[in-house]
Amino acid sequence: MTDDTARHNEKMAKKKAARDKIMATKSGEKGLIVVHTGKGKGKSSAAFGMIFRCIAWDMPCAVVQFIKGGMESGEKKLITEKFADICPFYAMGEGFTWETQDRARDIEMAQAAWEKAKELIRDTRNKMVLLDEINIALRYEYLDIDAVIAFLKDEKPPMTHVVLTGRNAHEKLLDIADLATEMELLKHPFRGGIKAQRGVEF
Repeated sequence: MTDDTARHNEKMAKKKAARDKIMATKSGEKGLIVVHTGKGKGKSSAAFGMIFRCIAWDMPCAVVQFIKGGMESGEKKLITEKFADICPFYAMGEGFTWETQDRARDIEMAQAAWEKAKELIRDTRNKMVLLDEINIALRYEYLDIDAVIAFLKDEKPPMTHVVLTGRNAHEKLLDIADLATEMELLKHPFRGGIKAQRGVEF
């Protein structure tokens, strides 16, 4: 064994001992409030990754799509065709606000989606509920942020995970989140004239 290998092994052994000591203190479980926000791509993709983990472990879950629910996507296609029994998928938006150009209708659809979301979250059989693009509905005040916060704090079952995605997450939502991630935009092909492509964006 070389000196470099011995030093590396000793360093890793110390790291493992320190890590094991930290892990020994982490024994609790709870239903998490998870927020994916930021200008970068990947917020919904990361959230659907969590949904697919639940599906893989045979954990009932559900998806409610706000705003962009009118779009077809690979995630929706896969879930509705293969996993609808374990993960119902409710696409309840009609497109982005600049496409619909009907604020009253957008508010109506967002509120209907929120009612469905509350129903699914209250159902303790669901281990995770994804509220895709709800942050957009909150930003445009289609939903009342205080009512959403109160529901998540007071009515979400203790072991149910709720994942909320979309840009510009409200500060009040970030305050109550157990896990919040901001996706930072470094580069985007759209700026180079490349349109959204199947298998990458949807």
